[in-house]
Amino acid sequence: MHHEVSEILVEDELKRLGGLFEKAPNWQSFVIIDNHLITGQNPASSTASAQALVKLLA
Repeated sequence: MHHEVSEILVEDELKRLGGLFEKAPNWQSFVIIDNHLITGQNPASSTASAQALVKLLA
């Protein structure tokens, strides 16, 4: 079985398709809330992501 490696970055693909991409400096907490979609940039965003979810569910 042969697997090809793809060098597609999510950031590049989103921008190419006209999407918005925001980020914080590496390893800082960063959370985006868009309606019912909550995204966290990295493990440092875990607490803020969980807090956003609790607030959304309240």
